[in-house]
Amino acid sequence: MKTLCIVPCELDEANAFVRQHHRHHGSVVGHRFSIGIAEGDKVVGVCIVGRPVARILQDGFTLEVTRLVTDGTKNACSALYAAAWRTARAMGYRRMVTYTLATELGTSVIAAGWKCVGRVEARSWSVPSRPRVDKTPLQAKLRWEISEVA
Repeated sequence: MKTLCIVPCELDEANAFVRQHHRHHGSVVGHRFSIGIAEGDKVVGVCIVGRPVARILQDGFTLEVTRLVTDGTKNACSALYAAAWRTARAMGYRRMVTYTLATELGTSVIAAGWKCVGRVEARSWSVPSRPRVDKTPLQAKLRWEISEVA
């Protein structure tokens, strides 16, 4: 069995992995950083971290895991969540958030030390003043958080 190892990952590489493996999301436009995880020479997962999508969380000290996907390799998800938090802390950030579908167990985020802080009901991005087409499933989500105080 080969050991999992965190590796550098450019945004275009991470987005390509997301497009190939993610069940319900596509690429992202920007990020603060991305990391990958490899088993031997093969990248088996990626994590893209950016500023929070919710404006109320954009305090300058909070980041959001906007995409995290693996090919199913055991322990890769939790290793990526933990590495993302270590990286964010080293950059001076104090808190990270991420979201999972309410139907998902959250085993990987729990294993990485994150706490569920609430449920977010599904809402469309489309509003009368700015009509949009929803490109992702409108499902309730759970918000997870890790912080220096956690």
